[in-house]
Amino acid sequence: MVFWEGYVSDEAMGTFAPVVVYWLYAGFYQLLPPLDNYRLHTRKEEEERNLVPLWSVVKGVLLNQLVQVAVAHGIFLLTSQAGSSGVTVQPSLPVQILQIAIAMLVMDASQYFVHQYMHQNKFLYRHVHSQHHRLVVPYAIGASYNHPLEGLLDTFGGVISFLISRMTARTAVIFFCFMAIKNVDDHCGLWLPGNIFHLLFQNNSAYHDIHHQLQGTKYNYSQPFFSIWDKLLGTHMPYQVVKRADGGFEARVVKD
Repeated sequence: MVFWEGYVSDEAMGTFAPVVVYWLYAGFYQLLPPLDNYRLHTRKEEEERNLVPLWSVVKGVLLNQLVQVAVAHGIFLLTSQAGSSGVTVQPSLPVQILQIAIAMLVMDASQYFVHQYMHQNKFLYRHVHSQHHRLVVPYAIGASYNHPLEGLLDTFGGVISFLISRMTARTAVIFFCFMAIKNVDDHCGLWLPGNIFHLLFQNNSAYHDIHHQLQGTKYNYSQPFFSIWDKLLGTHMPYQVVKRADGGFEARVVKD
């Protein structure tokens, strides 16, 4: 039993809920007070170093989400597991947890290799992936600010995760909403005490901030959950989070 049962189908929730959750969580960060004592970059750095205005970022995110919704709707229609009665039999809770874990690992593999190739191929970096790196100082709303082609590839990564894990649309609601929240948090630009994502995941806002820095652009490709592939393939850049003298924090590369 879920709260939307009887009101909205699992397929509709799986299609639209991740988009709604993205904007609610990103909007929460946007509406927070300045929190200068927890920022990984100063507000001056954000204003001077970022190469694209907020309105363009919002427009770019919405375009990617439009594609995401269209693909999700089609996949859910094609893979519906409803029986003759129109009811989908849901797996047990342990099975759903296993399916989500598998989907997380598959998504990480997909994201890593696509992301790494986008950096290694000069044409793709210049004409596609560099759009995301216009946000030199990441912030929450810009988490899904990508070139439409990259947005489509990320969406296909989600489709592959969904298909391989064999989850139902109901389980997919949980997985894709969690992924939206994690993606936003990784780009929030803050190092907040007690943040559950910083406690449970090595791949977090500081980890991804290193990748957005000049010396880290060919490192820390892993996203959105674990740092497995970076460590296996030698693209992990160690760092430490230190306090800045003028307030706030800094993700600083640790040199050998």
